[in-house]
This record gives sequence, structure tokens and C-alpha cells, in this order.
Amino acid sequence: MRSEIAEIPAVFQKLSDQIPEISKAVDALSLTNIDSVILVARGTSDNAALFLKYLIETKIGIPCGLASPSVVTIYKSNLRFTNTLVIGISQSGQSPDIVSYTKAAKAGGAKSISFTNDPDSPLAKATDLHLYLEAGTEKAVAATKSYSAELLLSYIFVSIWAKQSIDLTSLISASNDAVGKLAKVSEIVDAFDHKFGITTMGRGFAYANAQECALKIQETLKIPVSSFSSADYLHGPISSLTQNSRVVFLAPSGVAHEAMDKTVNRIREITKHLYWIGSGFPSLTGEVSIGGSTGLTEQESVIVDSIVLQQFAMTLAIKNNLNPDAPAGLLKVTQTI
Repeated sequence: MRSEIAEIPAVFQKLSDQIPEISKAVDALSLTNIDSVILVARGTSDNAALFLKYLIETKIGIPCGLASPSVVTIYKSNLRFTNTLVIGISQSGQSPDIVSYTKAAKAGGAKSISFTNDPDSPLAKATDLHLYLEAGTEKAVAATKSYSAELLLSYIFVSIWAKQSIDLTSLISASNDAVGKLAKVSEIVDAFDHKFGITTMGRGFAYANAQECALKIQETLKIPVSSFSSADYLHGPISSLTQNSRVVFLAPSGVAHEAMDKTVNRIREITKHLYWIGSGFPSLTGEVSIGGSTGLTEQESVIVDSIVLQQFAMTLAIKNNLNPDAPAGLLKVTQTI
């Protein structure tokens, strides 16, 4: 897991080098008449899909939803997808429900794109256009470089669709910096006590990383972790917070302070154990900065900060004498129907 996280900047560079080819392929598909988008994914890829959803709705301005594959695999529904784009996201490209839903969407009139780490996978072959994650073989069960690649490929794809220029020089440099700060993350983890519970939180583009941070800790540390939008948290879940609770905020550079102010201030009244991934929100004395990029846009910061949350989860597992590469009860390729 550590070596695969360290490969992320190189993966980013490979994706950057492929931008001209990706642009040609996306332009050839012609998305001019698309009125809505449906994203189909599971697990880590489902969290990346949340980031893609925000990108599409903010940059393209059309509705974008997350699919429920069981409407096809269990309930055998016939889909009618006029002027709809379906995007399947999967590290392996092998999960039967993702493939079945994508095929049903195509049969119902949708255009289809897949993001996978295997150009020969069933999902890649089922879509009109396949975009390769460029992550190479990923051996650790907990996905790291493939998740970060899904975030960056989403950013590249939507920027091309929106006819926006793309310069990833600063992003790639920041990702190298993040990889080089593993020792700092490990030092923070040495003093981190998870026994009173962990809640991860973000809003907007960072909500994807909040969900992924919780998932990574659950996979590698083998404990339940709650994850919320900071907007939703005040609508009930805050009642479970205690003075000993640990809260990890995902707050990328560029995030709007007013979007999180009310939730952060209310949480500070209850617990002093606040931890920050990202540089986008001012922390108080005693609160801990785990790490995060600076000087990037909010979207770019989310992509780079994904490295920090992966380092955090990995070092937590190692501190507690667990093997983050092969968590008991999990397989690298999960096939659901």
C-alpha cells in the first residue's frame, strides 16, 4: 500500500501525458446533446463518482445522479435513457452488476463511457468509450493509486467536455510533496486514539474524500467509521458526538469557509479532538493538521489530498499491528450482482 501511494505522482503524470488522446476520444463521442448523466460504481469507485458528480453539475450544468444497479440485476427493469450519458467507474471493470447496468443503459439509448484500470475488462468492452486509469497493477486490497487516478481522470474528462484548458504542473508537483510527507502523518498517527470513535466530514467536492477516508479506515483498521456531509451532520447525527469523539475534516484549499462554519463551530463546542486534511479552513490551537495541499483550486486540492487520507489510514493500521495490504475478509476484486 505504501509503495502504491508513492506511485501516485507518476500515475498523474501518465494521465497528463494522455490528455491530447483523451481529448480526441471524448470529442469523437460527441456529447453535445447529452441532457443528463448517470454514474454507476461501487465502493471506492462510488466515492470517486461523487467527485465526478460535482464536477459535471458545476462545470457542465446538467443533472447527474448515482445509479442503483439492482434496478437492472434484481428488478429486471428496462431503462429509457434518451440523451443520457452513463459512466461506469471500476478499478477492475469486472463487477457483474456494473457491467449489466451499463449494458442495459446502452440498450435503452444511452451513450456510455468507462473508467477502469483494465482495458480488456468486461466493463471496458461494454462501453462506447473506455478511458484507462494509467495506474498499472494494484496489489494492495485497499485501493489507493486507482482512486486518486479516478479523481484526476474525472477532472480531465469534465474539463475537456467543458472546453477548459488543463495544466496539471502544479497539481503533480503538490502530489510529490504529499508523498514525501509520510513521516509527518505517521508522527500524528502515533498520538491518535481511535477508541472513542472516528467521524469524517466534508462538503462539496471534498465529500468524496470524506467518504473515502472513512472507507479506507474501515478497510484497514477494521473499525466502524461514520462519514457525513458537514451540511447533513447538524440534521441529527451530531447528537451522537461526545467530548472524546475524534472528527477528521476534509477541507481542501479553496473551500468556502461559510459552507462549513456553522458545523465546525458547533462541533468545537462538544469536542476538542479535531483533525484536518487540507489547508482550506483555519484551525484552532490544539487542533491537528494531518496534511494537505496549498495554492491549488478546490478541485485540484481534493485530488492531491486523497494521498494524505490514504497515508493516514495506512499508518493507523500499521500502528495497531494490522496489515493494510490484505485486510481479513476482503478481496481485491469484488463481484456483486
